[in-house]
Amino acid sequence: MRLLLAVLMMAVLAPATAQAEPISGPPTAKCEFIPTPENPAARPVQPPPATVPAKGTMKVTIVTNYGVVIAKLDRANAPCGVENFAHLARSWFYTMTRCWRLTDTARLGVLQCGDIYRAEEGGPGYRFADEVTGKETYPRGTIAYGNQGPGTNGSEFFIVHSFANIRPVYTVMGHVTHGMDTLDRIVKAGIVPQPDGTLDGAPKKPVRILHVLAH
Repeated sequence: MRLLLAVLMMAVLAPATAQAEPISGPPTAKCEFIPTPENPAARPVQPPPATVPAKGTMKVTIVTNYGVVIAKLDRANAPCGVENFAHLARSWFYTMTRCWRLTDTARLGVLQCGDIYRAEEGGPGYRFADEVTGKETYPRGTIAYGNQGPGTNGSEFFIVHSFANIRPVYTVMGHVTHGMDTLDRIVKAGIVPQPDGTLDGAPKKPVRILHVLAH
């Protein structure tokens, strides 16, 4: 009996042990996808979730009538942008769409896609903030969001086929890992020139996105 009491007293008087810290999950980011009733969704689609992964990479395969382009997207660099792109791909938003703009000038060489109706018209019905540091560069193979001003990202994106000497205000999602020869074929097919002769307009032969896979 005395032994039992002694053991109980020791248990009561013993210093409390520190509580174990909860195991934290993978890093996440908070995103705000703001509805744009003035520019409703061109195709039925809901915004992505507000909490998204902020670590790791994602592979996307863009199947076009010229060939396949494969890119690796970086969640750490643009968590909201990458999740949005994957969400739109999985919602079939990009399936059977056109790339309306192709440029090949001394300053800019990009293929612009992601709009449903025409260049810069026909988005998902919401917008979200830029994810930039001000130090972005856009070498050949860069895949980034196009916009119409700060915080207007939606579905529009561009792929740099040569170089882009532009201000660092466009969110970089990632880079092409396979299929730059597809971009080269698109450029070689030509561009409908502007009245002043500038090569900045619609591709001479339509560029169609047949489907986008996010995996």
